[in-house]
Amino acid sequence: MARTRTRFVCQNCGHPAVRWLGRCPDCGEWNSLVEEVVADADPALTGGDRRLSAPQPIVAVSLADYPRLTCGIAELDRVLGGGLVPGSLVLIGGDPGIGKSTLLLQATACLARAHGCALYVSGEESAEQVRMRADRLDTLAPELYLLPETDVDLVEAHCQQLRPRFLVIDSIQTMFDRSLASAPGTVSQVRGVAGRLMRLAKSTQTAVFLVGHVTKEGTIAGPRVLEHMVDAVLYFEGDRFQSHRVLRGVKNRFGSTDEIGLFEMTERGLLEVPNASEVLLSQRPVHGPGSAVAAVIEGTRALLVEVQALVARSYFTAPRRMTTGVDYNRTCMLLAVLEKRCGLRMSDKDVYVNVAGGLKLVEPAVDLAIAVALASSHRDTPVDPVTVVAGEVGLAGEIRSVHQTEKRLKEAARLGFRRALTAASPRNGTWRPPLELVGVATLAEALDAALGDQYRRPPKEADAFAEGEEG
Repeated sequence: MARTRTRFVCQNCGHPAVRWLGRCPDCGEWNSLVEEVVADADPALTGGDRRLSAPQPIVAVSLADYPRLTCGIAELDRVLGGGLVPGSLVLIGGDPGIGKSTLLLQATACLARAHGCALYVSGEESAEQVRMRADRLDTLAPELYLLPETDVDLVEAHCQQLRPRFLVIDSIQTMFDRSLASAPGTVSQVRGVAGRLMRLAKSTQTAVFLVGHVTKEGTIAGPRVLEHMVDAVLYFEGDRFQSHRVLRGVKNRFGSTDEIGLFEMTERGLLEVPNASEVLLSQRPVHGPGSAVAAVIEGTRALLVEVQALVARSYFTAPRRMTTGVDYNRTCMLLAVLEKRCGLRMSDKDVYVNVAGGLKLVEPAVDLAIAVALASSHRDTPVDPVTVVAGEVGLAGEIRSVHQTEKRLKEAARLGFRRALTAASPRNGTWRPPLELVGVATLAEALDAALGDQYRRPPKEADAFAEGEEG
């Protein structure tokens, strides 16, 4: 007979403790330990006749063919690495109302029409509610089955009967395993249910989608082991009060983790945005100061994004520094370089930096665009609207070259830009861009090329000009 005991498990990180603690000793979260019942494994079940797996030389292992199955949504296929792999386990997370269920319902309907039976398990909505959404999205398909259920045992039984090629669990936090005494959504339940679904996917070659809730910090709720168990982790980002959504891959065993997919939320569901650069620049102020266009690489494609900056006089002892879409520490470093190498005093100014469109840029190629936008706002001088910039800024004020410059310039030329500021290092290849290429070696040269004579205005004159406006 199996013996049962209790323990306290942190619902934030999964740290176990023998007694209740007000604060988790591992992650530091307060009031996160919950008592759970743990049953020891029955020796009669673990000591039976088991078949041992024999080791074999690695050269003798046959390479299985993993055909990619297109989801019918090009942006989703791009983030997945070219399509869905049979037997894979994909976790999709995002804020409430961001569009996770809408995206999966559209993708599952396309998969059911093209490749066969698909099962959509809804643990939060009834079958009637899902049908209403399917009518609105025009995603009705005879091979798409609905199952409003939260018991993983019943889900496995239906999968054995239907033999679906695709399975959607919406959401993993609502599913529970009867063999575990804890409540649905706890660490043990999430870990146990995910383990059973992983075995189901690998044994039957069923592609499984898991919908995961996120915490207030923006991470998947539950233990971190959940993200280690799945084959791919996708985050659905964006402001729920705006129309654009960004699907970003942070883990993918079958593809790159740098890809993003851009969608637009409409009454008919999520629509793909194939020409992302044109959409991101559609509302750019053409002759407004504090705006610069950066050429960045996201996965396998080049994007042109608008970097906005606002530099204003501070009324606080410690001036404010706020960033959205770029790294905060990187921006502070660029402010120090601008003040030390270019003579732009911003230590007494409030600084705000934003990437229009809701994107999050992490590559160093956006450094030059941030610096140019900051100088443009500080001098109240607009940048030439047909100029695009791309370059990494070093601590000595030098401009370093970035990779895939040719792809960035081709995208800029396609959208009508006629001038590009890049590093002065020689470029490889024989392709010549149909736009003026301005090579700059230092940040001072870049600001001189972007802002002209206004950048070289003495600091005293700039301070007097700002004080005159405030007076």
